[in-house]
Amino acid sequence: MKHDGKSIEREAGRDIVGSFARGLGVMEILAAHPAGLTLTEMAERAELTRAGARRFLLTMVATGYAIQDGRKFVLSPRLISVARSWLSGSSLWTFAEPYMRAVSHALNESCSAAILVDEDVVYVARVAGRRIVSVGLHVGTRLPAHCTSMGRILLSGLSATELDAFLGKAAIRANTPKTVTDRAELARLIRQAGEDGYAAIDEELEIGLRSIAVPIRDRSGRVVAAINVSTQSARTPMEEMERTFLPHLREAASRIEDFFVVE
Repeated sequence: MKHDGKSIEREAGRDIVGSFARGLGVMEILAAHPAGLTLTEMAERAELTRAGARRFLLTMVATGYAIQDGRKFVLSPRLISVARSWLSGSSLWTFAEPYMRAVSHALNESCSAAILVDEDVVYVARVAGRRIVSVGLHVGTRLPAHCTSMGRILLSGLSATELDAFLGKAAIRANTPKTVTDRAELARLIRQAGEDGYAAIDEELEIGLRSIAVPIRDRSGRVVAAINVSTQSARTPMEEMERTFLPHLREAASRIEDFFVVE
């Protein structure tokens, strides 16, 4: 999302700091380009003069939120640490962790929770299993929603109009030969996940990785998050995941949902 500080100031008056809004826009643009951008590229994307873009970028460097690498500017790990602090500081996930830990202990696998942000799922809590899964995951990790079990469950909570809009604009890429990229088939699988109350993924994110997820709903019934268990395909057949993992996940989700309060 691009922040136009001048238009925001016109709409909201003196309560909004336009330069700060434009700075946030610069930060969002850098976040969308992990390889970094040059001063000229940033000026074009942010619709700023080169002098204006330079001031924002150098301010971010001076405050530790960006790094200058030759001609390019990239975000620094400081922003990641801020995001992780915010995500992990949520009281809901503090309360949810014991139930997720119980799932992890019972199944000897990792248990994670995520929310939907744009086209991705963002991990908000994770209890690592004692076994090693090849994907390195932690609070703050973003993964594409279309090929993850939590993503499919979260997308199943969208209205038909919202899902059509998502599938119309999302970047649907094949992470593996098994990744479903046909948008009509994806829509069918997402609707099916909503009807079944769970989504299972078989090596669509990474070869050798399977996962199964269930929704977490607020008191109004809206899907607000998801929790999953991931495992190695060589270790656990899909049928066993549905038979053995699903009851533990549903029990944990039910417990976690008790913490949601309608605002």
